[in-house]
Amino acid sequence: MHRDSLFYQLFAQLPQTLFDLLGRDTPQGYRFESVELKQTAFRIDGVFMPPDPSGTVYFCEVQFQRDNSFYERFFAEIFLYLRLYRHTFSDWQAVVIYPHRQAEQVSFDPYEVLVNSHRLHRVYLNELGSLEALPLSLALMQLTVLPEAEMPTAARLLAERTRIEAVPRPEVIMELITTIVLYKFTKLSREEVLRMLGFTTEELKRTRFYQEVYAEAREDGLQQGLQQGLQQGETLVVLRLLRRRFGELPAGLEERIRQLPVHQIEALAEALLDFTTLEEVFAWLEHST
Repeated sequence: MHRDSLFYQLFAQLPQTLFDLLGRDTPQGYRFESVELKQTAFRIDGVFMPPDPSGTVYFCEVQFQRDNSFYERFFAEIFLYLRLYRHTFSDWQAVVIYPHRQAEQVSFDPYEVLVNSHRLHRVYLNELGSLEALPLSLALMQLTVLPEAEMPTAARLLAERTRIEAVPRPEVIMELITTIVLYKFTKLSREEVLRMLGFTTEELKRTRFYQEVYAEAREDGLQQGLQQGLQQGETLVVLRLLRRRFGELPAGLEERIRQLPVHQIEALAEALLDFTTLEEVFAWLEHST
């Protein structure tokens, strides 16, 4: 799974997730960003910025592989950020999300004081509790670490909870459930995943994904059948996102993207979240095709 992009989407769409992890009421006005500290090419996965300088800034990192120099890098990034942006906050906290305790580094020296301080919160997804009892935001996190055999049942449970519970932005939660399942079952189409989650044909047609892609396809006259329309619609969405980020695209690049098969279009849609230059797009195409 490409978990960095997945958790970026989760925090960006549902920023209350961080505060659910901390067991706190969600404050108003926080803005979530992935911040690159250009002086050293450091990048912090997520920074929750307070709305005014009297608030607390929260740093969040998702760590699914053991890295015995992780805390060395993480605290270096944090303290560089504190030095650069000290005028924007009054206090700070940090959260590290692990799938389980075995993913954490073995030794904390010489950062043990910071690791064990009140400023750092370590979260282990497999210890959060049952999917039935967790807030939906945290249940989505736990869904990412379930074994493949358990995921369809768990995803259907969360989809049903989304339908019957009075939750804000249910369409966003349903889209995130779909995306998580797609990352695990890479050979399934998005329509097949939605049907796995119990969508009827009429419900499928009301999903944001179906409506956006179908609208894109219809605007360009691409109505040569549902599957072909969806594929070409996804291509149009990717091109639109690239234009929004980088401006007009070179003709050769656009044509190359239009020739990609559907599985590579979906992979590119996910990867472009991390691109900062057109050169990275070309490099991804060279590596992936």
